[in-house]
Amino acid sequence: MTPPLIDPFQRAISYLRVSVTDRCDFRCVYCMSENMTFLPKRELLTLEELDRLCSAFIRMGVRKLRITGGEPLVRRDIMTFFRGMTRHLEAGALDELTLTTNGSQLARFATDLYAAGVRRVNVSLDTLDEDKFARVTRWGRLPQVLRGIEAAQAAGLRVKLNAVALKGFNEDELISLTEWCAAHDCDLTWIEVMPMGDLETEDRIGQYWALSDLRAQLAQTYTLTDLPERTGGPARYVRLEETGQKIGFITPLTHNFCESCNRVRVTCTGELFMCLGQEDNADLRSPLRASDHDAPLEEAIRAAISHKPKGHDFDYSRQTQGGQMTRHMSHTGG
Repeated sequence: MTPPLIDPFQRAISYLRVSVTDRCDFRCVYCMSENMTFLPKRELLTLEELDRLCSAFIRMGVRKLRITGGEPLVRRDIMTFFRGMTRHLEAGALDELTLTTNGSQLARFATDLYAAGVRRVNVSLDTLDEDKFARVTRWGRLPQVLRGIEAAQAAGLRVKLNAVALKGFNEDELISLTEWCAAHDCDLTWIEVMPMGDLETEDRIGQYWALSDLRAQLAQTYTLTDLPERTGGPARYVRLEETGQKIGFITPLTHNFCESCNRVRVTCTGELFMCLGQEDNADLRSPLRASDHDAPLEEAIRAAISHKPKGHDFDYSRQTQGGQMTRHMSHTGG
Protein backbone atom coordinates (compact mmCIF):
# COMPACT_ATOMS: atom_id res chain seq x y z
CA MET A 1 0.00 0.00 0.00
CA THR A 2 1.23 3.50 -0.80
CA PRO A 3 1.15 5.67 2.35
CA PRO A 4 -1.51 8.40 2.19
CA LEU A 5 -0.73 12.09 1.81
CA ILE A 6 -0.85 13.78 5.22
CA ASP A 7 0.05 17.45 5.59
CA PRO A 8 1.87 19.00 8.60
CA PHE A 9 -1.48 19.67 10.31
CA GLN A 10 -2.61 16.05 10.04
CA ARG A 11 -5.08 16.73 7.23
CA ALA A 12 -5.37 13.89 4.72
CA ILE A 13 -5.23 15.10 1.11
CA SER A 14 -8.06 13.32 -0.67
CA TYR A 15 -9.25 15.92 -3.19
CA LEU A 16 -7.28 17.05 -6.25
CA ARG A 17 -8.30 19.83 -8.61
CA VAL A 18 -6.43 19.77 -11.92
CA SER A 19 -6.45 22.49 -14.56
CA VAL A 20 -6.06 20.98 -18.03
CA THR A 21 -5.81 24.29 -19.91
CA ASP A 22 -5.46 28.01 -19.28
CA ARG A 23 -7.58 28.73 -22.36
CA CYS A 24 -11.25 29.61 -22.28
CA ASP A 25 -13.93 30.76 -24.69
CA PHE A 26 -15.14 33.35 -22.14
CA ARG A 27 -13.28 36.20 -20.42
CA CYS A 28 -15.01 36.55 -17.06
CA VAL A 29 -14.01 39.78 -15.35
CA TYR A 30 -12.99 38.17 -12.03
CA CYS A 31 -11.03 35.38 -13.75
CA MET A 32 -9.20 36.77 -16.79
CA SER A 33 -8.04 39.91 -18.52
CA GLU A 34 -9.95 40.69 -21.70
CA ASN A 35 -6.81 40.29 -23.82
CA MET A 36 -5.11 37.28 -22.30
CA THR A 37 -1.68 36.00 -23.33
CA PHE A 38 -1.95 32.24 -23.11
CA LEU A 39 0.85 29.83 -22.36
CA PRO A 40 2.81 28.18 -25.18
CA LYS A 41 1.40 24.69 -25.71
CA ARG A 42 4.79 23.08 -25.05
CA GLU A 43 4.57 24.32 -21.44
CA LEU A 44 1.26 22.54 -20.83
CA LEU A 45 1.19 19.00 -19.55
CA THR A 46 0.25 16.56 -22.29
CA LEU A 47 -2.83 14.39 -21.83
CA GLU A 48 -0.51 11.44 -21.12
CA GLU A 49 1.33 13.47 -18.46
CA LEU A 50 -1.96 14.53 -16.91
CA ASP A 51 -2.96 10.86 -16.72
CA ARG A 52 0.32 9.90 -15.02
CA LEU A 53 0.09 12.77 -12.57
CA CYS A 54 -3.52 12.12 -11.58
CA SER A 55 -2.89 8.39 -11.32
CA ALA A 56 0.00 9.05 -8.94
CA PHE A 57 -2.20 11.20 -6.71
CA ILE A 58 -4.90 8.51 -6.74
CA ARG A 59 -2.37 5.89 -5.64
CA MET A 60 -1.46 8.24 -2.80
CA GLY A 61 -5.00 8.55 -1.50
CA VAL A 62 -6.88 11.08 -3.62
CA ARG A 63 -10.51 9.95 -3.85
CA LYS A 64 -12.06 12.92 -5.64
CA LEU A 65 -10.74 14.41 -8.87
CA ARG A 66 -12.12 17.66 -10.28
CA ILE A 67 -11.07 18.82 -13.74
CA THR A 68 -10.93 22.59 -14.26
CA GLY A 69 -9.42 25.23 -16.53
CA GLY A 70 -9.73 27.77 -18.11
CA GLU A 71 -12.55 25.92 -19.74
CA PRO A 72 -11.59 22.23 -19.62
CA LEU A 73 -13.82 21.21 -22.53
CA VAL A 74 -11.96 23.43 -25.01
CA ARG A 75 -8.80 21.31 -24.55
CA ARG A 76 -8.32 19.28 -27.70
CA ASP A 77 -9.06 15.55 -27.26
CA ILE A 78 -9.88 16.07 -23.58
CA MET A 79 -12.29 13.13 -23.61
CA THR A 80 -9.26 10.84 -24.07
CA PHE A 81 -8.14 11.93 -20.62
CA PHE A 82 -11.61 11.48 -19.07
CA ARG A 83 -11.89 8.00 -20.54
CA GLY A 84 -8.48 7.19 -19.13
CA MET A 85 -9.61 8.16 -15.62
CA THR A 86 -12.61 5.83 -15.94
CA ARG A 87 -10.35 2.89 -15.02
CA HIS A 88 -9.79 4.33 -11.55
CA LEU A 89 -13.54 4.64 -10.98
CA GLU A 90 -14.10 1.08 -12.14
CA ALA A 91 -11.31 -0.21 -9.89
CA GLY A 92 -12.76 1.58 -6.87
CA ALA A 93 -9.62 3.65 -6.37
CA LEU A 94 -11.47 6.88 -7.19
CA ASP A 95 -14.84 7.82 -5.72
CA GLU A 96 -15.70 10.72 -8.00
CA LEU A 97 -14.59 12.25 -11.29
CA THR A 98 -16.15 15.60 -12.01
CA LEU A 99 -15.50 18.98 -13.59
CA THR A 100 -16.18 22.68 -13.36
CA THR A 101 -17.22 24.25 -16.66
CA ASN A 102 -18.73 27.43 -18.06
CA GLY A 103 -21.31 25.22 -19.79
CA SER A 104 -20.56 26.43 -23.31
CA GLN A 105 -19.45 22.99 -24.55
CA LEU A 106 -21.75 20.77 -22.48
CA ALA A 107 -24.20 20.19 -25.33
CA ARG A 108 -21.32 18.55 -27.26
CA PHE A 109 -19.79 16.51 -24.46
CA ALA A 110 -22.48 15.70 -21.88
CA THR A 111 -23.21 12.18 -23.16
CA ASP A 112 -19.51 11.31 -23.43
CA LEU A 113 -18.83 12.65 -19.94
CA TYR A 114 -21.54 10.46 -18.48
CA ALA A 115 -20.15 7.44 -20.35
CA ALA A 116 -16.73 8.17 -18.81
CA GLY A 117 -18.16 8.00 -15.30
CA VAL A 118 -18.84 11.67 -14.57
CA ARG A 119 -22.06 12.07 -12.59
CA ARG A 120 -21.95 15.68 -11.41
CA VAL A 121 -20.82 18.92 -13.04
CA ASN A 122 -20.49 22.44 -11.69
CA VAL A 123 -21.51 25.17 -14.13
CA SER A 124 -20.29 28.70 -13.47
CA LEU A 125 -23.27 31.01 -13.98
CA ASP A 126 -23.59 34.36 -12.21
CA THR A 127 -26.69 35.78 -13.86
CA LEU A 128 -29.72 34.78 -15.91
CA ASP A 129 -29.90 38.20 -17.57
CA GLU A 130 -28.52 37.88 -21.11
CA ASP A 131 -27.08 41.40 -21.26
CA LYS A 132 -25.45 41.13 -17.83
CA PHE A 133 -24.12 37.68 -18.73
CA ALA A 134 -22.47 39.11 -21.84
CA ARG A 135 -20.96 41.88 -19.73
CA VAL A 136 -19.51 39.71 -16.96
CA THR A 137 -18.19 37.03 -19.33
CA ARG A 138 -17.23 39.57 -22.04
CA TRP A 139 -17.54 36.90 -24.76
CA GLY A 140 -20.22 34.64 -23.35
CA ARG A 141 -23.56 33.58 -24.79
CA LEU A 142 -26.21 32.73 -22.22
CA PRO A 143 -28.53 30.68 -24.51
CA GLN A 144 -25.59 28.38 -25.37
CA VAL A 145 -24.94 27.77 -21.66
CA LEU A 146 -28.59 27.09 -20.91
CA ARG A 147 -28.70 24.56 -23.75
CA GLY A 148 -25.63 22.93 -22.25
CA ILE A 149 -27.28 22.62 -18.85
CA GLU A 150 -30.34 21.06 -20.46
CA ALA A 151 -28.13 18.59 -22.37
CA ALA A 152 -26.21 17.67 -19.21
CA GLN A 153 -29.40 16.90 -17.33
CA ALA A 154 -30.75 14.91 -20.26
CA ALA A 155 -27.55 12.82 -20.22
CA GLY A 156 -28.04 12.02 -16.53
CA LEU A 157 -25.61 14.50 -15.01
CA ARG A 158 -26.47 16.32 -11.80
CA VAL A 159 -25.91 20.04 -12.33
CA LYS A 160 -24.88 22.55 -9.69
CA LEU A 161 -24.61 26.23 -10.52
CA ASN A 162 -21.70 28.18 -9.06
CA ALA A 163 -22.52 31.89 -8.81
CA VAL A 164 -19.92 34.45 -7.75
CA ALA A 165 -21.61 36.98 -5.49
CA LEU A 166 -20.92 40.40 -7.04
CA LYS A 167 -22.17 43.50 -5.29
CA GLY A 168 -24.17 45.76 -7.55
CA PHE A 169 -24.29 43.08 -10.23
CA ASN A 170 -26.36 40.07 -9.20
CA GLU A 171 -27.70 41.14 -5.81
CA ASP A 172 -31.09 41.72 -7.40
CA GLU A 173 -31.10 38.15 -8.78
CA LEU A 174 -30.76 36.36 -5.45
CA ILE A 175 -34.37 35.20 -5.39
CA SER A 176 -34.82 34.77 -9.15
CA LEU A 177 -31.69 32.58 -9.41
CA THR A 178 -32.94 30.55 -6.46
CA GLU A 179 -36.36 30.13 -8.05
CA TRP A 180 -34.83 29.19 -11.41
CA CYS A 181 -32.71 26.48 -9.78
CA ALA A 182 -35.71 25.11 -7.93
CA ALA A 183 -37.75 24.99 -11.15
CA HIS A 184 -34.92 23.30 -13.09
CA ASP A 185 -33.80 20.90 -10.32
CA CYS A 186 -30.30 22.39 -10.04
CA ASP A 187 -28.32 22.92 -6.87
CA LEU A 188 -26.85 26.38 -6.31
CA THR A 189 -23.68 27.50 -4.56
CA TRP A 190 -22.69 31.10 -3.97
CA ILE A 191 -18.99 32.02 -3.87
CA GLU A 192 -17.37 35.15 -2.47
CA VAL A 193 -15.20 36.99 -5.00
CA MET A 194 -11.51 36.47 -4.19
CA PRO A 195 -8.64 38.98 -4.47
CA MET A 196 -6.96 37.35 -7.44
CA GLY A 197 -6.01 38.41 -10.95
CA ASP A 198 -6.13 41.83 -12.58
CA LEU A 199 -6.61 43.91 -9.44
CA GLU A 200 -5.49 47.17 -11.03
CA THR A 201 -8.45 47.25 -13.41
CA GLU A 202 -10.98 45.29 -11.34
CA ASP A 203 -12.18 46.68 -8.00
CA ARG A 204 -12.44 43.56 -5.85
CA ILE A 205 -13.55 45.52 -2.77
CA GLY A 206 -16.29 47.20 -4.78
CA GLN A 207 -17.36 43.78 -6.11
CA TYR A 208 -17.28 42.06 -2.71
CA TRP A 209 -20.68 40.93 -1.44
CA ALA A 210 -20.30 39.09 1.87
CA LEU A 211 -22.23 35.84 1.90
CA SER A 212 -23.28 36.52 5.47
CA ASP A 213 -25.32 39.41 4.04
CA LEU A 214 -26.55 37.26 1.13
CA ARG A 215 -27.68 34.56 3.54
CA ALA A 216 -29.51 37.10 5.70
CA GLN A 217 -31.37 38.36 2.63
CA LEU A 218 -32.23 34.80 1.62
CA ALA A 219 -33.62 34.16 5.11
CA GLN A 220 -36.12 36.97 4.63
CA THR A 221 -37.87 34.87 1.95
CA TYR A 222 -37.07 31.26 2.93
CA THR A 223 -36.64 29.16 6.06
CA LEU A 224 -33.00 28.00 6.12
CA THR A 225 -31.91 24.79 7.83
CA ASP A 226 -28.18 24.11 8.15
CA LEU A 227 -27.07 20.77 6.71
CA PRO A 228 -24.10 18.76 8.03
CA GLU A 229 -23.21 17.28 4.65
CA ARG A 230 -20.04 17.98 2.67
CA THR A 231 -19.20 17.08 -0.93
CA GLY A 232 -15.44 17.07 -0.40
CA GLY A 233 -15.04 20.79 -0.94
CA PRO A 234 -15.30 23.97 1.16
CA ALA A 235 -19.03 24.64 0.77
CA ARG A 236 -21.44 24.77 3.68
CA TYR A 237 -25.02 23.90 2.79
CA VAL A 238 -28.53 24.85 3.87
CA ARG A 239 -31.91 23.48 2.83
CA LEU A 240 -34.70 25.85 1.90
CA GLU A 241 -37.71 24.35 3.65
CA GLU A 242 -40.23 25.92 1.30
CA THR A 243 -38.71 24.31 -1.81
CA GLY A 244 -36.55 21.49 -0.42
CA GLN A 245 -33.57 22.64 -2.50
CA LYS A 246 -29.96 22.81 -1.35
CA ILE A 247 -27.97 26.06 -1.34
CA GLY A 248 -24.23 26.17 -0.74
CA PHE A 249 -21.96 28.94 0.50
CA ILE A 250 -18.21 29.12 -0.16
CA THR A 251 -16.84 31.85 2.11
CA PRO A 252 -13.05 32.17 1.99
CA LEU A 253 -13.31 35.70 3.41
CA THR A 254 -16.15 35.87 5.93
CA HIS A 255 -15.47 32.33 7.18
CA ASN A 256 -12.06 30.77 6.79
CA PHE A 257 -12.61 27.04 6.14
CA CYS A 258 -8.93 26.10 6.14
CA GLU A 259 -9.06 23.89 9.23
CA SER A 260 -10.70 21.10 7.22
CA CYS A 261 -8.84 21.66 3.93
CA ASN A 262 -8.31 18.31 2.18
CA ARG A 263 -7.41 19.57 -1.29
CA VAL A 264 -4.59 20.78 -3.49
CA ARG A 265 -4.50 22.17 -7.02
CA VAL A 266 -2.31 21.43 -10.01
CA THR A 267 -2.06 23.91 -12.87
CA CYS A 268 -1.98 23.00 -16.53
CA THR A 269 1.81 23.47 -16.45
CA GLY A 270 2.29 21.05 -13.56
CA GLU A 271 2.63 23.52 -10.70
CA LEU A 272 1.24 22.13 -7.47
CA PHE A 273 -0.36 24.81 -5.31
CA MET A 274 -0.86 23.56 -1.79
CA CYS A 275 -3.17 26.51 -1.02
CA LEU A 276 -5.28 28.65 -3.37
CA GLY A 277 -4.49 31.74 -1.30
CA GLN A 278 -0.72 31.34 -1.13
CA GLU A 279 1.95 31.68 -3.80
CA ASP A 280 4.05 28.70 -2.66
CA ASN A 281 4.09 25.98 -5.28
CA ALA A 282 6.06 22.95 -6.40
CA ASP A 283 7.16 21.94 -9.88
CA LEU A 284 5.77 18.53 -10.86
CA ARG A 285 6.39 18.87 -14.59
CA SER A 286 10.16 18.43 -14.25
CA PRO A 287 10.02 15.05 -12.45
CA LEU A 288 7.27 13.95 -14.85
CA ARG A 289 9.45 14.68 -17.86
CA ALA A 290 12.75 13.59 -16.31
CA SER A 291 11.81 9.95 -15.83
CA ASP A 292 9.43 7.31 -17.14
CA HIS A 293 9.22 6.03 -13.57
CA ASP A 294 6.86 7.67 -11.07
CA ALA A 295 9.12 7.47 -8.00
CA PRO A 296 10.60 10.99 -8.54
CA LEU A 297 7.10 12.38 -9.11
CA GLU A 298 5.75 10.80 -5.93
CA GLU A 299 8.76 12.09 -4.00
CA ALA A 300 8.12 15.62 -5.29
CA ILE A 301 4.43 15.40 -4.34
CA ARG A 302 5.23 14.26 -0.79
CA ALA A 303 7.83 16.99 -0.37
CA ALA A 304 5.30 19.61 -1.47
CA ILE A 305 2.53 18.35 0.82
CA SER A 306 4.96 18.56 3.73
CA HIS A 307 4.91 22.34 3.20
CA LYS A 308 1.14 22.80 2.90
CA PRO A 309 0.29 25.88 5.00
CA LYS A 310 -2.29 25.99 7.74
CA GLY A 311 -4.44 28.48 5.83
CA HIS A 312 -4.70 31.40 3.43
CA ASP A 313 -4.53 35.12 4.05
CA PHE A 314 -7.47 36.41 1.99
CA ASP A 315 -8.84 39.47 3.76
CA TYR A 316 -10.94 42.51 2.86
CA SER A 317 -10.98 44.02 6.32
CA ARG A 318 -10.26 47.75 6.64
CA GLN A 319 -11.15 48.07 2.93
CA THR A 320 -7.84 46.65 1.75
CA GLN A 321 -7.25 43.61 -0.43
CA GLY A 322 -5.14 41.62 1.98
CA GLY A 323 -3.58 38.37 0.83
CA GLN A 324 -4.15 39.25 -2.81
CA MET A 325 -2.86 36.95 -5.56
CA THR A 326 -1.62 38.48 -8.82
CA ARG A 327 -2.06 35.25 -10.77
CA HIS A 328 -5.34 34.84 -12.63
CA MET A 329 -7.86 32.29 -11.46
CA SER A 330 -7.70 30.73 -14.91
CA HIS A 331 -4.03 29.94 -14.31
CA THR A 332 -4.58 28.14 -11.02
CA GLY A 333 -7.79 26.45 -12.05
CA GLY A 334 -11.35 27.43 -11.20
